[in-house]
Amino acid sequence: MSDATLSPLARRHDLDWIRVGAFFLLILYHVGMLYVSWDFHIKSPRIVEALQPVMMITNPWRLTLLFLVSGAATRFLTDGFAANGGKAARRLAGSRVLRLLPALLFGMFVIVPPQIYYEIFQALQGIGVADPAHSWVLQDFWVKYATASGNWCDADGCVTTPTWNHLWFVAYLLAYGLIVAVLVGLPGRPLAGLGRWTERACAGWGLLIWPILYFAVLRFTLATLFEITHDLTGDWYNHGLSFGAYLFGFLIARSETLRATFIRLRRPSAALALLAWAGWAAYAWIYRGDDAAPPEMLKLLMRVVYAIDQWTWIAAILGYGARYLNRGGPVLRYLSVGVFPFYIVHQTVIIVAAWYLMPLSLPLPVESGLISGGTFAACFAAYEIARRIGWLGLLLGVRPRARRVEA
Repeated sequence: MSDATLSPLARRHDLDWIRVGAFFLLILYHVGMLYVSWDFHIKSPRIVEALQPVMMITNPWRLTLLFLVSGAATRFLTDGFAANGGKAARRLAGSRVLRLLPALLFGMFVIVPPQIYYEIFQALQGIGVADPAHSWVLQDFWVKYATASGNWCDADGCVTTPTWNHLWFVAYLLAYGLIVAVLVGLPGRPLAGLGRWTERACAGWGLLIWPILYFAVLRFTLATLFEITHDLTGDWYNHGLSFGAYLFGFLIARSETLRATFIRLRRPSAALALLAWAGWAAYAWIYRGDDAAPPEMLKLLMRVVYAIDQWTWIAAILGYGARYLNRGGPVLRYLSVGVFPFYIVHQTVIIVAAWYLMPLSLPLPVESGLISGGTFAACFAAYEIARRIGWLGLLLGVRPRARRVEA
């Protein structure tokens, strides 16, 4: 992008607030996954069907938004490396490996195993029902998990270990960061040219039209061929969504032109988002049964509606965020670092808390409130520990704070 379009700010507070909010929303979404009929690692015996349309408000776009703001954060990081001298590409790659790889490995072998343990426990024994006949399956569980020697299969398939479960997001961020580092290091600065082209193409209503068209093409092509698997190597529809959003965020992060366009289009974006959600939620509710057979033309139409839903919610959030979330401060500085360890530990806390609370048959608002509150409390505790243990904090994605040099 040209110098005229670069933000004079070292960092955009609105994108940081949106990133924090999106991670918090994801924690609540995963609590909700206990109570809807969709697959999750463990399930409550008390399914709340009416919760499903509410969950569908964020379902099409929440992770795509996270990848977009993560790409924007990578842009600011890259520009900071370039401004301070040295090879930006090399420093970006090193930074991504240092920040993400230790947390990914620690998560896979320490944080994630309890999720698999209780998933298998529930599949074999049911909630709170002990069955000694199956106890051998969980003996020496961690060894079996870490060495992939556990035979954990049923009629629905097998649990393969070790696994990254929700930490697939971290693995994908690492891969995408390394790809962008390679692109940054190419001669001729191709990303700068692509950024200028993106800014021109998305000026005005193009900011809504072209991303919606991109998502719609994905729905008609890759989505019909590849299910979302989170396995990195064959997850092509998911890569189309996630890397596309990550790269888009990287390209537009410093464009004042597009920031102003998001603000200008925030109201029509919000209106379209609500209409698209209503259409998609109604469709999913009406045809929610296993034997549902919607008309073929309606299925094709819903692919377009889904694409509109995906992008207009993101555009509205970015527009309102750019308009109203412009203040930084100590709270934002604290949370913008904290949300990464929050993400790493939250799903395990949810599952463990739910496992021990669900047999008590508390009222659902009380049970879900305790799970949510306990999860946030555990996330803050994990972050505070990570901040105080020096370089070991990298196991939860927290780099040690620079020591002050006293005069």
